[in-house]
Amino acid sequence: MNKDINTASLFKQILDAQKKDGEFPPVDDWNPPLCENVNMKISRDGKWFFMNSLIGREKMVKLFSTVLRFDNDGCYYLVTPVEKIKIEVEDKPFLITTFNKENLDGKITYFFQTNIGDIVPLNSSHPMRIEINSKNQEPSPYLMVRKNLEGLISRNVYYQLIEEAELDENLQELFIYSSDSKYSLGKIN
Repeated sequence: MNKDINTASLFKQILDAQKKDGEFPPVDDWNPPLCENVNMKISRDGKWFFMNSLIGREKMVKLFSTVLRFDNDGCYYLVTPVEKIKIEVEDKPFLITTFNKENLDGKITYFFQTNIGDIVPLNSSHPMRIEINSKNQEPSPYLMVRKNLEGLISRNVYYQLIEEAELDENLQELFIYSSDSKYSLGKIN
């Protein structure tokens, strides 16, 4: 597709799709042609860029996030009914910025908030995992936000979770419990 892309035309396509289909547009049902003349990026700290300029409007970022898709080719795309735009993602598309621990029906459940305002419970549908960097042994904690889109748990939130964790002496591993499930925060050695 050779037409020029701007944020206004993307907004209109996304808003039109949301009106038809509810909260999240059905991006998995769409297979439009790839538009290759657009440079978009999400940095590791959750900032979104369009043509190398920071997108400062939170509503715009939130809207774009509703049409984000991670495909089998290992790439992220913004997908509308008429075009698909490849988006560079430095780590994960979302950043987990805060959490709350709630007692629901006698069960402790952790709720995490993303940089775009989504609230995600830690449960079997939204598990947490820790990836250890083989070079420096630094942990990168991730939470499944929706479908196959993960969020990087910020260092501050991760350290707060460590304060909440219980140590399994036998495994030498820290765990938190949420929604009747056990989630590892990593080994302590």
